Amino acid sequence: MARKIFYALLVSLVIIQFIRPEKNQAAAPFQQDIQFKFPMNQTVKTAIERSCYDCHSNNTRYPWYYNTQPIAWWLQHHIDEGKSELNFNEFGIYKSDKMDHKLKEIIEVIQEEEMPLKSYRLAHKEATLSEAEKNAIIIWVNQSRAQLKTGHSGKSNHEESKEEVH
Repeated sequence: MARKIFYALLVSLVIIQFIRPEKNQAAAPFQQDIQFKFPMNQTVKTAIERSCYDCHSNNTRYPWYYNTQPIAWWLQHHIDEGKSELNFNEFGIYKSDKMDHKLKEIIEVIQEEEMPLKSYRLAHKEATLSEAEKNAIIIWVNQSRAQLKTGHSGKSNHEESKEEVH
C-alpha cells in the first residue's frame, strides 16, 4: 500500500512539472515607469531595481529553482500579489492620490522591514537594503511626494504643457 502511494505521489510530481505559470517578462519598454514620473539618483534606482522589481514590476529575474513545481506556482503567486499592490512599471497610470498613498507605503514597509519579504531576502542576500540605501529611498520618496503635491513631476515642462492642452 505504501509503495502505491509513493508511486502515485512520484507520478503526480512528475506530471506537475509540465504545468507552468506564465512568466512575468514583458518585452515592451515601460513608458509609465516610476523612474520617468519621479527621477531617481543611481543609488535609489539600483536599490529599488535590485530589491523590489522582481515582484513589483513587469519583469522578473527568475532563479533556477523557479523551474520546479510547485515552487514556481508559489513564487508566481507572490509576484502576482506584489504587482497587484504596487507595479513600478505602471506607476505613471495611477491617480495622484494612489501615487501618494503608494509612495507613503514604500517608506512604511522599508522602515518596518516588511519589504523585501524575509523569504525573498533569505534566498537573495543582495536584496537586503543597507541603512544608506533605506535613507536614500526615504529621501527620494519624500521629495517625490512633495513634487506630487505641488503638481510637478519628472516630466519636462513641454510634456506637462502638452498634457494640459488635451
